[in-house]
Amino acid sequence: LQVFDEEGKDVTPHPLFHSDPNTVVPRQGKLLASSAYFGATGSVFLSSFSMHQPSGANASLEQKRSCLLTSYNFSDVQVRQEEIKEELTKADLDRRVDLYLTETETIWMLDMPSVVVSVESEDAARVLERNRIYVDICTNRPGSDRFVEKMMQTVNGAAKNKEVQCDKIIMEDKGMMVTSWDLYDSFHVSEIEPTSKAEGSRTPTGKSSKPHTTKEHNQTMSVSSDRGSTTSTMILESAVLGRIHEEEECHSEAILTSENFQQDLFFMERILMENIFQPKLAAYRQFPVLTDPNVTSDTSGTVAAVKEAKQEKHDKEKKDKEEQKEAFIDPSILSGLNKTPEEIVPPRLERLWSYVCDLTNGHSVSSMVWSKVNPDLLAVGYGAFDFKEQKKGLACCWSLKNPMWPERIFQCEHGVTALDFSMASPNLLAVGMYNGSVAIYDVRSCNDAALLDSSESSNKHTGPVWQLRWVEQDRGATGDGKKERLISISADGRITEWLIQKRLDCTDLMKIKRTESEKKKLPGEKERKSEALISQQAAGMCFDFHPKDTNFYLAGTEEGHIHQCSCSCNEPFLKTYRGHKGPVYKVAWNPFSTDMFLSCSADWSIILWHQDSQTPILTFSSATAFVHDVMWSPKSAFIFAAANESRVEIWDLSVSTLNPVISRFANPRVKFTSVLFAKNTDCLLVGDSKGEVSVFELQNLAAPNSNKV
Repeated sequence: LQVFDEEGKDVTPHPLFHSDPNTVVPRQGKLLASSAYFGATGSVFLSSFSMHQPSGANASLEQKRSCLLTSYNFSDVQVRQEEIKEELTKADLDRRVDLYLTETETIWMLDMPSVVVSVESEDAARVLERNRIYVDICTNRPGSDRFVEKMMQTVNGAAKNKEVQCDKIIMEDKGMMVTSWDLYDSFHVSEIEPTSKAEGSRTPTGKSSKPHTTKEHNQTMSVSSDRGSTTSTMILESAVLGRIHEEEECHSEAILTSENFQQDLFFMERILMENIFQPKLAAYRQFPVLTDPNVTSDTSGTVAAVKEAKQEKHDKEKKDKEEQKEAFIDPSILSGLNKTPEEIVPPRLERLWSYVCDLTNGHSVSSMVWSKVNPDLLAVGYGAFDFKEQKKGLACCWSLKNPMWPERIFQCEHGVTALDFSMASPNLLAVGMYNGSVAIYDVRSCNDAALLDSSESSNKHTGPVWQLRWVEQDRGATGDGKKERLISISADGRITEWLIQKRLDCTDLMKIKRTESEKKKLPGEKERKSEALISQQAAGMCFDFHPKDTNFYLAGTEEGHIHQCSCSCNEPFLKTYRGHKGPVYKVAWNPFSTDMFLSCSADWSIILWHQDSQTPILTFSSATAFVHDVMWSPKSAFIFAAANESRVEIWDLSVSTLNPVISRFANPRVKFTSVLFAKNTDCLLVGDSKGEVSVFELQNLAAPNSNKV
């Protein structure tokens, strides 16, 4: 069978497999063998197909086969042409030949896998993730700006085994006894609400709630009478008691938060404090200590009271002996006195109580001031003097009626360095802080927010406000009364007057300029060049206005000078007092002899000055420690108190100018920072670096009659 196309060409398919396995192909080169094999195969294929044709076609078949065999020529390899002739017999032509067509094994000559994946395929997400990772790796490869190569080695922490033994769990057995009436009432309360809910759901059945309730109560009584139902009874009882307990808690919370209860607690606290501190407060106010007459009527109470009085007397005598050892008493105190037992007792400081609480513990007492109208109200400022130890400050108002907790607490962002009460408006408290800001608080309000603040002022202080005072000044001939002004001095070298309007604003009264020290020139010494000053302004530390003429005031500086200034004079300083070698911490006019004033400094000394003399009159130095504060007594022109770091001293110039009449040492690791005399009593308040304000009674200290030094 042959197939020809339209042009007459033979397009008969060639066999791919030779069915005769006995055909031997001569061994030649690869190309020759393949061509010979192909020629042989082709001849067999053609001969097998030509068996079914008539014999007349043999010649044409032979011619076609020879043409077919000679048509395979190779350009690169010389192939030998050979013709294979096969004679066919009639039997061969008539013989039936079976042809089998089979598919050979696929031979891959070149395999190139696809590099694209359909978006809808299952591996699309995984391929996208791999592509993103590869892009990140390429962008972060070495050479990129974001590529950083680092090496590190971690240290494995050593494992530790620890054993902990907890406290033994203490078991307690508790029990309670109830009566049948208690059980009945409890069950009655517990069954009311569930029964009402059940009745609401059973209303369509036509049964009334009252018979059902009676039935439930009968069942309850029968259950309670049965011994086998004890467990269910206890469960119901505990549930009822728990609900009653919750109701009691809600009720008690409502009571505790009520205003009336808070006011009652306030009154009760005052009464308790009065009872606890009654002997101390009586000694403070110089009243006799009261005794309860009911205690003496009872025999046992009398014995106990006598024993307690003896014990207190013994403790007091022992404490007096210890304090006498601590005190430095000048021998001249007793020289002019008669040696009677009453007059031999030396003056001393008797401690009554201390203003201290958890909030103030750890804060340093920076300043103290009494209220102008209420002698029982004390304002205390808490802050730190060292720059490295700065923390948030406090301004607390303490009352004699409760020495254990302040009446008002004002939280400040910075340490409080100075404070003072107003005279025109006694409820206003001005507070100066370490960062240079000034705030005014209302002590009548329970709100701790400041009424006015200098944070928005463009001309506020840039250094710590070391002192702050309300000063009354005459309005002049045309004005009536006195005008009150708020004055402050700061480490930035400015003395400032604050204007109280809708906000706090200030104007400078004076800028303290540095002055050259007056050094005497020795004979033969050459003149030295003046040293250049780092700052033209000297840091202000303290000031005090004249008690009679508020137009004049004193200003102490960090360089150790004291300047006398005037509010109405154009000159910066009227006089300059040079005597201290360190910063002047406090200056104070004598309230009786108004031409004398005291000053204390970091050079361990206290100096007594006369305003008309620029040389010191007396210099007091009893300890090698900073003198932080000094104050004249409000009852005598000869007595003043001083606080240095190691002790507090009471000086009496009528007795001695060399040693203090009373000296009390501070506790270990505690420094005294400020002193304040009480207004109407013989008491002294001392503040220290731990936030404690101690109240001492001045005993056996007779004030001289003269009011002039």
